[in-house]
Amino acid sequence: MIFVLLAFLAGLLIGSFLNVCIYRLPRDLSVVTPARSFCPECEKTIVWFDNIPVISYFLLGGRCRHCKARIPARYLLVEIATGAAFAVCVAYLGLTVPALKYAIYSAIMIALIASDLEERILPDEFTLGGTVIGLAFSPFVPLEHYFAAMFIPYSAGERWQSFGESAFAAVVGSSSIWMVGWLYQKFRHREGLGFGDVKMIAMIGAFVGLRLSLMTLILASIAGSFLGLAYIKLTKKDASTYELPFGSFLGATALLVALWSNVISAGK
Repeated sequence: MIFVLLAFLAGLLIGSFLNVCIYRLPRDLSVVTPARSFCPECEKTIVWFDNIPVISYFLLGGRCRHCKARIPARYLLVEIATGAAFAVCVAYLGLTVPALKYAIYSAIMIALIASDLEERILPDEFTLGGTVIGLAFSPFVPLEHYFAAMFIPYSAGERWQSFGESAFAAVVGSSSIWMVGWLYQKFRHREGLGFGDVKMIAMIGAFVGLRLSLMTLILASIAGSFLGLAYIKLTKKDASTYELPFGSFLGATALLVALWSNVISAGK
C-alpha cells in the first residue's frame, strides 16, 4: 500500500510538470526556461507554496494569488488523473518495468488529451518522443506476437520479436489512419484528420501493439462520432467547420484500453 501511495504522489508531481508542457509546448515555449511557473494572465512568478499539486489549487480557491484570474480546472484534473494512473499501475503490476512503462504511457496520453482539447495540437514531443519510448520498452516488456512473428523467425528471440511487433504496429497503424485521412481529403476537399493524429497512432502502436491500437482506433472513432455529434447539436455549432478534438477521444480510449488490457487484467 505504501508503494501505491508513493506512486500516486509521484504521479501528482509528474502531472504538475505535464501542465507546464500542456501550456508551453503548443505555444513553442521552452519547458526548461523559465524554470519557475508563472501566471499566464499577469505573468507573475508562482512561488513554491502556490505550486503544490492539488493542495495549492484548493487553498487559492482556483485563482491566481496576484491577479485573481481563474486557474483552469485542467491543472487540477491532470494532476489527479496522472496520480491515479500511476497508482493503478503500481497497485496491479508492482514496482516493475511494465508498471513504469504504462505509467509513462498514461502520462503521455493525459498530456495529449488535454493539449488537443485546449489547443487542437498534439505536440511532437509527446507523439514522436512517445513512439521512441514505446519502441525502447518493447524488448523488455514483451508485446503479443501476432503479425511481426510472421516475418521475424522464432530463433531471433523474444526481444526482437517484440520489438518487431512494436515497430510493425507503429507503421501499419499510422499508415492506415493516414490513408483514411487522405481519402477523406480527396473526396470532401478539406482536411478531416490532422497529421498529429497519425503520429499519435504510431505512438500507441509502439506501446501496445497492432491489435490493441486498432481496437483503440475503432472505439475512439465510434465515441468521437456519437459524442462529437451530440456536442455539436447541443451547442448548435456548424458541423461543416467545427474541428473535433479527435486526439482527445483517441487518447482517452487508448488510456482506458491499455490500463484494462495490460495493467488491470494482467495484474489479476
